[in-house]
Amino acid sequence: MKLGITGGSGIYSIKSLKIIEKIDVWTPFGKPSSPLSRGTINGNEVIFLARHGEGHHTPPHMLNYRANIWAMKSLGVTHLVAVSAVGSLREDYAPGDFVVVDQFIDWTKRRSSTFFDEIACHVSFADPVCHELASYVINCAEAAGVRVHKKGTYVCIEGPEFSSRAESELFRSMKADVIGMTNVTEARLAREAELHFSTLAMVTDYDCWRLEEEVVSVDSVLQIIKLNAQKANDTVTHIASGFAANDFNCSSCTAALAGALMTDPGLISHHERKRFDLLLKRILKD
Repeated sequence: MKLGITGGSGIYSIKSLKIIEKIDVWTPFGKPSSPLSRGTINGNEVIFLARHGEGHHTPPHMLNYRANIWAMKSLGVTHLVAVSAVGSLREDYAPGDFVVVDQFIDWTKRRSSTFFDEIACHVSFADPVCHELASYVINCAEAAGVRVHKKGTYVCIEGPEFSSRAESELFRSMKADVIGMTNVTEARLAREAELHFSTLAMVTDYDCWRLEEEVVSVDSVLQIIKLNAQKANDTVTHIASGFAANDFNCSSCTAALAGALMTDPGLISHHERKRFDLLLKRILKD
């Protein structure tokens, strides 16, 4: 097992991570957002990726999600925790709280969210996170003293704009709990890559549905992110420190591609087989 962490707004590094090397990875989909950092936290190996790049140079709708997830997989990552800032769509999920997401609504419009554009491959996304990993993340957040909600539905919008009031109310009527711009795409690709995946969402604001609150802005989000950063670092440290001692047996994640390929293997060219070897070697062999 190997743990990967991807950090979003405000989480561009992990304080407890002792970096051994930074790795430039080239994938069939181009370069990831930034070099991946390989290091240790309390002796446990971790691969870290700054989702938006160092200095937050890439907005959510322009991220090379496929390269990011492929790079994690190519470096041997088996379990991926995505740390992300979100807005709250309900009164009791307050700024400063954390949410371990268990469901997604995809409201994105223009991004690539699958590795398989030339091959028909349909994975199940009914349960989009690894429940064993999510349960472990919850325990680690509680151990770090964080107020954490044990489930939540994350609606993912395209961005980079925040939502309108009408959209915010619509998402609330859909029973979404938090709103963000990145994680559903990561979750979809992680499932295709047969990774165990969990999201640790940090609430920064009430979006714009709560009229008594100031309208969400970058300045207001950054203020809460600064307060959340230490809690996120403490939680990630707990996640990494105890990771190797756990036995994760979620076969629905590691066998996500079993039975998912619809294209006749005889029609898949040598070039495509080579290109997708990282993902499909076992499937095509079977």
